Amino acid sequence: MNHDSTHSKAFIVLLAGMMSLVALSVDAMLPALVAIADDFELANPAHAQWTITSLFIGLSVGQLIYGPWSDAVGRKPPIYVGYLLFIVGSIICVLSSSFSWLMVGRVLQGMGAAAPRIITMALVRDKLKGAEMARIMSVVFSVFIIVPILAPAVGQVILTFSHWRWIFGMLLAMAIITGLGFWRGQEETLAEDKRRPLSLKSFIEGLKFLLAERSALVYTIVSGLVFGAFMGYLNSAPLVFIKLYDQADNFALLFALSAVAVGAASLVNGRLVLKLGMRLMINRALWGLLVLTSVFCLLLLATNGVPPLWWFMAYLIPAFFCVGILFGNLNSLAMEPLGAIAGMGSAFVASISTLVAIPIGSVIGLSFNQSCYPVVIGFWLVAASSLLLIKCFDKTSTEAELSASA
Repeated sequence: MNHDSTHSKAFIVLLAGMMSLVALSVDAMLPALVAIADDFELANPAHAQWTITSLFIGLSVGQLIYGPWSDAVGRKPPIYVGYLLFIVGSIICVLSSSFSWLMVGRVLQGMGAAAPRIITMALVRDKLKGAEMARIMSVVFSVFIIVPILAPAVGQVILTFSHWRWIFGMLLAMAIITGLGFWRGQEETLAEDKRRPLSLKSFIEGLKFLLAERSALVYTIVSGLVFGAFMGYLNSAPLVFIKLYDQADNFALLFALSAVAVGAASLVNGRLVLKLGMRLMINRALWGLLVLTSVFCLLLLATNGVPPLWWFMAYLIPAFFCVGILFGNLNSLAMEPLGAIAGMGSAFVASISTLVAIPIGSVIGLSFNQSCYPVVIGFWLVAASSLLLIKCFDKTSTEAELSASA
């Protein structure tokens, strides 16, 4: 594959497959959370969500390492190390004799998956920028969204015929397949003359660069807020659908419906972002999510927090359409000013947004109270706070421009 193949379908599918490793690691486990809680005799079934949270903790730490490292040595070597860590973590999960060892394996999986997840963004940024980058990223997201749609069903099938530990065997196979595909099919995208030395000084300079670019920082935080609400849904989904609505057999299907909405939004965004721009798309998606959630909160009050299942799904599908619009655009806007430090910049953006998301997602998941209130209120608070943060940023930016012109 040469440099001119960046826009090719093969390039997009490869990137989507690499990024899908994280989605597969998260979503395939969802049907197994109740079984994991039972197997390890957890006092509170909601604590099984730490199998999700621990993965994101490892992901957040790994992203800080791989980004600067890839800026210094190129994109490929760190990805190989990441795949090795993921494989080791998967083996530990398969053999885990306690919930604590399972968490160790999940952290290692997260640290490993961080490499293909974060450096994929840098691969795209090495070649593209602006709305064109957003378009390609939207297509990538639309391809790899197939994994979240299918992953819970795959996990459910594995649970039906064997033990939940075999889910980690499947993840191990996925890592080997995508790792070999990257090794054989992708060239190095960072030329030697554009590499940055790996040092504490360069790390600090990169962080200062990000903090100085207020636009990148604001959209990174907003991305973390939205991701936090999404993580809260991931943590809560098994309890809501399996425990609250008694839909263990239909869990994969119900989860897939919301995932389809995210994928559809990515496709729509890929077509509209070049015409409307990323900021307008973000604004409309946040307002749509806020208004939709406000209306649904009234329905929750009328049903004591447990609306009919079809009402809940009628809310989730358009809500996740809004979330799908937000994902690609927020990341692209955060990365837009960081072209000079693409690898380190993508690391900071992803790591900071994940660190913002983890406590939000954990609080929502642990707040499960036999109702839909925690998930829905989480989306409302995130949409409102994101709009407020962006409005404050736009106001100060306008004032700064007027002051400079004066």
